[in-house]
Amino acid sequence: MKIIVPMAGRGSRLRPHTLTVPKPLIPIAGKPIVHRLVSDIAKVLDEPIEEVAFILGDPAFFGDDVIASLKELAESLGAKASIYRQDQPLGTGHAIMCAKDSLSGPAVIAYADTLIRADFDLDKTADSVIWVKQVEKPEAFGVVKLNDKNEITELVEKPEQFVSDLAVIGIYYFKDVAVLKDELQHVLDNNIINGGEYQINDGIKQMMQKGKKFVSGKVDEWMDCGNKNVTVETNMRMLGFLEKDGEALVSKSVTLENANIIEPCYIGENVVLKNTTVGPYVSVGDNTAIENSTIKNSLIQTNSKIENANLDNAMVGNHVKYNGNYETISIGDYSVLE
Repeated sequence: MKIIVPMAGRGSRLRPHTLTVPKPLIPIAGKPIVHRLVSDIAKVLDEPIEEVAFILGDPAFFGDDVIASLKELAESLGAKASIYRQDQPLGTGHAIMCAKDSLSGPAVIAYADTLIRADFDLDKTADSVIWVKQVEKPEAFGVVKLNDKNEITELVEKPEQFVSDLAVIGIYYFKDVAVLKDELQHVLDNNIINGGEYQINDGIKQMMQKGKKFVSGKVDEWMDCGNKNVTVETNMRMLGFLEKDGEALVSKSVTLENANIIEPCYIGENVVLKNTTVGPYVSVGDNTAIENSTIKNSLIQTNSKIENANLDNAMVGNHVKYNGNYETISIGDYSVLE
């Protein structure tokens, strides 16, 4: 089995945090989004992963440190890492075709901007599985239409009239991804464009027209990391799941001086908490110091110093200095507010 991960986007909706760090490497509960996604997919597939192919963007932004992190991720699964580049933002179908040398055999394609919690058996009788989640406002999503056999008969992007409430979450299984590769090559060769881009859906629709069997798979939880507010919420939900799993979330190297941790929280290595209450639902990255503060429902990255703060629904980047009385903040890397 292979895992193909398109992740070339800049994550503009999550700025300023993605000005210096690619969105898939933003930590959620202490682990980068893409690390959590790929590891969770590998866990539910429950079979050996042969290769993880990553499609990255501009080398100036997705540099050697990013590649090293992704290779470490693949190796942790016993897999080979393959690195490809998408030089222009020409759509989901174009991104996948940038990794065409890896498009053979059974594969999962997963876009690295969401997280899941799932426990399922892969339907290997189907040519493809498209994972979906029931949503309250299907008009904001791409949705699938099913027949009475749970087979997908249609994909509809942001339907104006009700089609179904099963939203496509951006994770796909293909029994032989080379079939999708052939159809996407046809899309590129014939300049089939929707929304100004080459879309994976156009390749999938051609597979459907040729009689390929598509079925839906459902996940228990689907968590977005699109902007600051939903990323903080995703961090909160993930901490709750990890606590139920019994995962150790507080480093033994944390220093507490008249400080309290209200779990669930992730507290990284060499964190100092002084005259402070942290939690619930807070992640604090390595080497951060927090003093004279109360923080809940927030995400704070590494090497930062927070003083005299009362934070709720806040997101603070790496190497930040913050001393102030604002409650809901979003501060990018290397910012100073004193």
